[in-house]
Amino acid sequence: MAEQKDFIVAIELGSSKVTGIAGQKKPDGSISVLAVVREDSSSFIRKGVVYNIDKTALCLNGIVKKLESQLKTHITRVFVGVGGQSLRSVRNTIGRDLLPTPTADGQEGGDSIITQDMVIELMDSNRNLDYPDQKILDVAEQEYRIGQQLQMDPVGIPATHFEGNFLNILIRKSFFQNLNKCFEMAEIPIAEMYLAPLALANAVLTEAEKRSGCALVDIGADTTTVSVFWKNVLRHLAVIPLGSNNVTKDIASLQMEESDAEQMKLKYASAYTDNNDIDPTLKFSIDPERQVESRRFIEIVEGRMEEIIENVRYQIPAEYYDKLLGGLIITGGGSNMKNIEKAFTIYTHIEKVRVAKYVTTTINSSNEHIKAHNGMMNTVLGLLAKGDMNCAGKVIDPNGNLFEDDEPKAHPGMDRKPRQAHEMEEGVIRSAAEEKKAAEEAQRKQAEEEKRRQEEDRQRQEEEERQAEEERQRKKENSRWNKFKRGFGKWMDDLTKPE
Repeated sequence: MAEQKDFIVAIELGSSKVTGIAGQKKPDGSISVLAVVREDSSSFIRKGVVYNIDKTALCLNGIVKKLESQLKTHITRVFVGVGGQSLRSVRNTIGRDLLPTPTADGQEGGDSIITQDMVIELMDSNRNLDYPDQKILDVAEQEYRIGQQLQMDPVGIPATHFEGNFLNILIRKSFFQNLNKCFEMAEIPIAEMYLAPLALANAVLTEAEKRSGCALVDIGADTTTVSVFWKNVLRHLAVIPLGSNNVTKDIASLQMEESDAEQMKLKYASAYTDNNDIDPTLKFSIDPERQVESRRFIEIVEGRMEEIIENVRYQIPAEYYDKLLGGLIITGGGSNMKNIEKAFTIYTHIEKVRVAKYVTTTINSSNEHIKAHNGMMNTVLGLLAKGDMNCAGKVIDPNGNLFEDDEPKAHPGMDRKPRQAHEMEEGVIRSAAEEKKAAEEAQRKQAEEEKRRQEEDRQRQEEEERQAEEERQRKKENSRWNKFKRGFGKWMDDLTKPE
């Protein structure tokens, strides 16, 4: 029997294409791509969101079968990127008061020292927040406030109160459920779900850019995703429902088919053209029989690109706008448009602009889409690089042995223990089992807290009753009748005392 392979499989569900990729990680950090499959998704995915579950499941099933055919090996699970229009970030702050540390004699001591358990409790409290119709996919830790100081790691610092600042990444629950339903229908186990924008950021940004501050702009077919980083921390994430397909549709308004408009965009479109460079007599050809005035074409393309860039500019929080020393990094299919860097510089007033045509990891592949280095494969390559579990199952029997078990064997990691909220790696989305485990843990903690409160109430009530009884006894001892009895007793003692 042939030896079992080791490889990782990742799937990206984009607005124009669903891409499946399989690759092997080498000891030197490079990745060898073994297979790539791409399928058109325009009929069942809109703006990065699944809206036809049956067609999506059928497409996913087809992609996995084609990958297995190329690999000649069963696939046991896949890594999946989550993105799309409903993805957004919301800031949240949770504070906690700390009781003074008591001294040996029971007196109040100094400030309490923040422990790791306190930080974990704060993180879990944030993770368990409930947003109407929204689900928390991931949480990016920001700074912790202690007094007037901001700290990235508050453990070990004395304080009476500290606050945790978090950036919660949300998605509409129905969209997330639809995505999971597609893989269930296709009977494809999910190894891990990753936030696609963060996987992309890890693949194309340098450490210096994330540390000094930058904005990553991914111009896709139907959406443009903006991710802002500063001091190596994600500060803002937003998805704009505009992309390069909007430019194509605008060109099609010049009375032509969208396929012709797409070809004209690829051939003639420029994100910015100086007025002095426009030839009023020049015309662009649609086909051998029809032409479009160049000025009209340029106005349509530039108008839409200016709208997209202005929306990107609006999504960069004002407090970080002047801190983007790493500048703007543009990627995705829309980044291939001529003069895209110049357009971003002019409309955003940010001088430092870079187009990320390829990932920073060394990729070995003969696939033409990967070798094109046009930014369109960056996200799926980022997902592949982030994958950390073997996805290979049994080698497929070329002789079609009917007695061989076709079901792939589970590999180490398939029965992995669900992680706690504080154990989640940034960009990793909790599975259904982990959500259930987290909910059970939250209920257990709530029950323990309620039991502790009840015990404290019981002890407090007993203490109050004891103090009340002591007060009653004291008052009884000091009553007039008791004073008279004590005085009368003393007088009788004095009378009977011998001379």
